[in-house]
Amino acid sequence: MFTIRLISLILVVAFISSCKKEQVQPVDSNTQKLANCLLILNEGLFQQNNASVSKIDLSSGLINSSFFEDKTGRPLGDTGNDIKMYQGKIFIVTNVSSTLEILDATTGASIKQISMVSNGIPKQPRYITFQGNKGYISCFDGYVDVLDLSSLTISKRIKVGENPEQLAVSNNKLYVANSGGLNFPNLDSTVSVISLNAELEICKITVGKNPGSLLVDGQGDVYVVSRGDFGSNPSRLHRISSISDTKEQTFSFEADRICLMNDQLLVSYLSVGITKILKLNVLNESVVSTDCLDLTQVQTFYGFQFEPLQNKLYCFDAQGYVNTGKIHEFDSNGNYLTNHTVGLIPNQLLYYE
Repeated sequence: MFTIRLISLILVVAFISSCKKEQVQPVDSNTQKLANCLLILNEGLFQQNNASVSKIDLSSGLINSSFFEDKTGRPLGDTGNDIKMYQGKIFIVTNVSSTLEILDATTGASIKQISMVSNGIPKQPRYITFQGNKGYISCFDGYVDVLDLSSLTISKRIKVGENPEQLAVSNNKLYVANSGGLNFPNLDSTVSVISLNAELEICKITVGKNPGSLLVDGQGDVYVVSRGDFGSNPSRLHRISSISDTKEQTFSFEADRICLMNDQLLVSYLSVGITKILKLNVLNESVVSTDCLDLTQVQTFYGFQFEPLQNKLYCFDAQGYVNTGKIHEFDSNGNYLTNHTVGLIPNQLLYYE
């Protein structure tokens, strides 16, 4: 009787184990090359430690929502803010966790995690950009950190304005939007200009209160959005000459986020509580359209990104900030294509051919 019960128990355990094994999702191999896919950085909720990276296989449509955890064996952390690919590596900036994750761009395997802490105080890194063999990371403590890409160590800190946000390189100079967002209502209103040869700030350009979004067009002009004080000072888009380092133009329309699509600058703005997209020709600074994209399928617009290799525009949808987010695909003419369900609050992507 005991023998029969023992055999029965073993069979039951074996059956349960086999069922469990069938439910386990296969873990990506750290030697498998990434191809024909999208990597989506999902910001996650503030102080919830649930930032993530989703992988969308463009051949099968399958989505792996735990790509980073599978590759590294650990969670990404708190508030994924930026993701970039450069010199065969992926760089992921996590703001609240104050870390810089560096992955192999071919496989996604972890290379190094850098703790972004100064004298025991988190630097709160925000965005990263590159020039030559250096990376430049804006940190909310009022500095830009210089990352040596040979040693993967922070080689220098450059003092800028208050709570710097986005940054970009033009004419061998680094332009940094100083928001001062943590000092509300005493907001910053400047863009720092850093000489990359000297690695120091050479001047500040006054644009408007609370500058945040910043990019450089194909002619070397710098565009920056000052978000205002959400009261008497409205948001505005400004154009800076990287030759004279002066503000050349302030546009009359309100602006929030910006995205470059070939020679068109896309500008999101609110109109009676509804997000619309304005299109500006950067070759002659003329407005092409004040409503160039149908966003009716986007519940909570959270930014956009143009992918030139695909000639597609992606809109990030936070879906009310409490559910899994979506990314919506458009062609370059603004025609809606499809959408993908990803992680919580998607905000950036990388494309692999």
